[in-house]
Amino acid sequence: MANILVVEDDLTFSRILEGFLQKQGFSVRVAHKGTDGLKLFQTGPFDLVLLDYRLPDTSGMEILTEIKKSAPSTPVIIMTSFSDIRTAVKAMQLGAFEYITKPVNPDELLMIVQQAISGGKVDTAIKKTPYSRELVEGKSAKAKQLYDYVRLVAPTDMSVIIDGESGTGKENIARKIHLLSSRSKAKFVAVDCGALSNELAASELFGHTKGAFTGAVQDKTGQFEEAHKGTLFLDEVGNLSYEVQMKLLRALQERIIQPVGSTKEIKIDVRIITATNDDLYMSVKNGNFREDLYHRLNEFKMRVPPVRERYDDLDEFLNFFRESANHELSRTVSGFDQEVMDFFRAYEWPGNLREMKNVVKRAVLLTNEGDVHINALPVEMINALRNQPTAGATTAPVYDLKVLQEAQEKEMIVRTLKDVRYNKSKAARILNIDRKTLYLKMEKYGIE
Repeated sequence: MANILVVEDDLTFSRILEGFLQKQGFSVRVAHKGTDGLKLFQTGPFDLVLLDYRLPDTSGMEILTEIKKSAPSTPVIIMTSFSDIRTAVKAMQLGAFEYITKPVNPDELLMIVQQAISGGKVDTAIKKTPYSRELVEGKSAKAKQLYDYVRLVAPTDMSVIIDGESGTGKENIARKIHLLSSRSKAKFVAVDCGALSNELAASELFGHTKGAFTGAVQDKTGQFEEAHKGTLFLDEVGNLSYEVQMKLLRALQERIIQPVGSTKEIKIDVRIITATNDDLYMSVKNGNFREDLYHRLNEFKMRVPPVRERYDDLDEFLNFFRESANHELSRTVSGFDQEVMDFFRAYEWPGNLREMKNVVKRAVLLTNEGDVHINALPVEMINALRNQPTAGATTAPVYDLKVLQEAQEKEMIVRTLKDVRYNKSKAARILNIDRKTLYLKMEKYGIE
């Protein structure tokens, strides 16, 4: 039974909320002031906190900050009577799982609560893949070489560095290595190091003990322990601070971690796979990354080629993403007409597989059934192709690809929000982004 803490000063609403959640099988504790809520939180552990934005003695943001200091993996849902995107963005930046407005729709609240609790058992830095089918490998020579390397290194316990441009599918390669290894029955834990602040990175990776720092009201298990006997994937490992790099090196060399604030050493058995879209070796040369750690991680290195080097695999990738989008959006799109296929083959795909997935999903959303036609593609993408440099060109085209991609992204977000009647949780799920990212993009593009 999951434990939920409700911090809400409206007595009537808090009683209704308490009764509703108890009927759904949750254990509920209620506080009507922020300070009382913090004291109650310290008696936890709690699997979720429902927190009012305006409290009589303090603000919900202050309580959220204190909760995240002590238990960063505990999901917090902010509730408010005022819908304001800027406030929502601020809440997400401070670590809120979701931001919902009153009056609360019971079905939507239950869905968000269930998502928060199921996601709260795995740290928010851990990524999740909504579509279970593995990404296709491809049949090109470069694809064959890549997966030959995957099958060669997978049965070993060697540390692997995966190089590649953003959006090329480095995490999919890491998962494939895990699935083909002797550790496949244990956990694959993926951590985005770019999402870890310097202050909390050590706690997230190695854990902490109660009282280790201000607000640490309960012990926290780190990601190394979560991945014991399995595989730990560190994406954008070059973003870790020098101090955390030292602790990571010790963990790899001695297979021992020490939670923040503890004198106890914990033995761990974890395989490390790292990924970066930067030149990690140059980071070593520039003094931003430890050379000894680099060599420890670099027992085997492989490169994931960009889409522009894998045009022989284009048809497989397009059909994979089409089937995935059909599955997610409940569509029956059967394929792409010849004009669209000719366009796709001529386009350079600067955003690689991530861009392709988004373009195909948008096209499927607009098409519904039958073949995708050229009018389902973003105008900005078509204009970008017209400005692509051709063989033998002496000057580069003048266009801002970032602006084009942002215009396409805004259009897709607006259309998705309209389709789901501005249910932001559903929209985030369809767009395959988290709620924080959705709120940030809504603020960026001025979407109300």
